[in-house]
Amino acid sequence: MTERKPIAAIATPVGEGGIAVIRVSGKNAIEKVNEAFRGADLIEKESHTVHFGKITDAQGDVVDEVLATLFHAPRSYTGEETVEISCHGGVLVTQAVLETILALGIQPAEAGEFTQRAFLNGKMELSQAEAVADLIHAKSAKALDSAHQQLEGRLGEHIREFRQQIIDATAMVELELDFVEEDVEFANREQLRELLAELEEEIDKLLATYETGRLVKHGVRTVFIGLPNAGKSTLLNTLVGKDRAIVTEIAGTTRDTIDVDWSYEGLRFILTDTAGLRETEDVVEAEGVKRSQKAFREADLAVYLKDLSREPTAAERKDIARFQKAAGDTPFVLIGTKKDIALDLEDERMDYDLKISALEDEKIAELKKLMKQRALENKHYDASSLLVTSSRHRDALQKARQNVQSALQALDQGMTGDFLSIDLRSALKDLGTITGEITNEDILDSIFSRFCIGK
Repeated sequence: MTERKPIAAIATPVGEGGIAVIRVSGKNAIEKVNEAFRGADLIEKESHTVHFGKITDAQGDVVDEVLATLFHAPRSYTGEETVEISCHGGVLVTQAVLETILALGIQPAEAGEFTQRAFLNGKMELSQAEAVADLIHAKSAKALDSAHQQLEGRLGEHIREFRQQIIDATAMVELELDFVEEDVEFANREQLRELLAELEEEIDKLLATYETGRLVKHGVRTVFIGLPNAGKSTLLNTLVGKDRAIVTEIAGTTRDTIDVDWSYEGLRFILTDTAGLRETEDVVEAEGVKRSQKAFREADLAVYLKDLSREPTAAERKDIARFQKAAGDTPFVLIGTKKDIALDLEDERMDYDLKISALEDEKIAELKKLMKQRALENKHYDASSLLVTSSRHRDALQKARQNVQSALQALDQGMTGDFLSIDLRSALKDLGTITGEITNEDILDSIFSRFCIGK
């Protein structure tokens, strides 16, 4: 446990509120704060106690009445000596208290520096530290659940199990190398092959959850496409419950893509309203159509809307078939809109997933269920699933799997233990970067730069 120079930052959102919290952590943090605190002598007080007093500036003037909460090392978030100062909420008063604390010779904290110190002091592993950021930035209930699971260390438990298996195997292989002249076999090749094959399978199971994890963490990018006046903007407004997109009877009203957040049963959707798809000489509308096509290519769920009050043309049928084919592995849903004023005709060539009326709220509940079902189609997910949500974790697991596969190939080809050892040690390194047992400064800087100041 290492105590570094004290740092301070506002740990609550800046703005008007009942209270704000300023966190101070590091060597002699309590002693430093005590210089500006008028009330109890904080140096003499026990850990995990709260004390009322006043923060005063260098001239002895009162800055604010506060509560000072003490945490002695190592029983704090960072593992260091820590003081949390609760002052009145408000931009000016909070900033004044912070500036008074900084004037004591305390450094302003960088983004994520408190959590980085918690990791460096062994209070949490790296995957848990990343979960803190995910917890803060979670925008749906399912993203929150996933972050909680990682914060509890479930991913770390799996990775440590994997690493221990590889460590045991590596130890036996490398022990043989020490006795190579005696021709002694410490590692049973068949048992080693079974262990590595099982490990490869377990890593594959984790990797299979990444796509679901990505959708849970970042949201399902859902694009509404179709001809002008197909009801895209009306449907978006109906789903989000407010007039977010402009709706008129004039074709081509929507000129640009509009993104709106919407949550359903804990899953976040980023709904994208797009310009109607048609040939146009209007420069602005043409640019909108290009952006619509780009949004379609980047979507996780494509919803094509067909106006049921207009008879489908051959060109429109061709367009629908083209988009459906272009979607590839991306779920594609064909929705008939304006069911309340639909033409009375049967067209077996149009295979609708659902027919709705956004204005009459008809079949909207069924559409919501369908969108969630299709978004998570063929995905590995249930309420208790452990999900890989970080691309960094996915990349490390993929590299570890490749090295495990190389070790299996080396076994099959009868290679000597030194070749096996290289692959096994590389797999160990890859897995160690997830939990932080193996790190470098660039990785840490990248991870903690995503945090807010004060965390």
